[in-house]
Amino acid sequence: MKTPPTSGRRSRRALAAVALTGSALAALATATPAGAVTSAAPAAPAGVTSSEAWVGGAQVLCTSHRSGLAPRLAQDIAGSLRGRQGTSALALYDRSTATTCSLNADRAFDSASVVKATVLGALLRQAMDGHRTLTPREVALSTAMITKSDNAATSTLWRQIGHDGINRFLTLAGMRHTVPAADGRWGLSQVTAGDQLKLLQLLTSDNPVLDRPARTYALNLMRRVVPEQRWGVSAGAPGTAAVHLKNGWLPRTTHGWRVHSIGAFTDGGHDDGIVVLSQGDPTMDYGITTIQGASRVIHRDLGQAHVR
Repeated sequence: MKTPPTSGRRSRRALAAVALTGSALAALATATPAGAVTSAAPAAPAGVTSSEAWVGGAQVLCTSHRSGLAPRLAQDIAGSLRGRQGTSALALYDRSTATTCSLNADRAFDSASVVKATVLGALLRQAMDGHRTLTPREVALSTAMITKSDNAATSTLWRQIGHDGINRFLTLAGMRHTVPAADGRWGLSQVTAGDQLKLLQLLTSDNPVLDRPARTYALNLMRRVVPEQRWGVSAGAPGTAAVHLKNGWLPRTTHGWRVHSIGAFTDGGHDDGIVVLSQGDPTMDYGITTIQGASRVIHRDLGQAHVR
């Protein structure tokens, strides 16, 4: 899952993403979302706007405290994905507007390298349980795993943490739909957009699972991803935001390419997270284009809401 040559990848446009279940995502926002309900959408809590749109037979559901934002996001996300090959899942939160969106949030995908952020979380939790800091060796391995997506480093840490250690972190994190690969083939772990969003939420807020030093360490690594891997949900992100990113890519004989991207956006008044998972992509570049298309409309719509 190392990065292939990057020529031609810089100029990606397009369309992306799919989603979760609005109720699960609403729990991820620090405030309760708000509004008015479309006819087919589930009833929203008082003061919360809920809106839906459809991509094929899949529902994009958004909720928000900010008037007009939920319907705009739902329609724009759905529009960015219409006509794209493959299957996508999408989840997002924005704390400042108490906004969430979801599409296929509980659908399982082969993780590819996005699982490396989970491995990092498990390593940091294990160190916390041992009342210790990371060793120089663990620092070197985790840095290579996240910033360069180094597979050998990931395999070493996967073996060190062990299946029980990974599962302990998943349990504490509430990532109940994530299933680590039992045979050590970590890239075939099963992940969902909803659980990946929970991980981003943990990394960017106070919680009993990962303390502040652990979260700071993880976000710092995700901010230092090498330039050739800075694609995906970072597309269209405002220049004032600190971008914390992890991507994954994996071709298989069934369902084509898996191309995934997760990212948290902080600082400069920003506090949001986006997850887009995809499979059935004919090429890696095609999957990236799908993800970035969805990412751009999300960042645009959130940006417009922030300046109001």
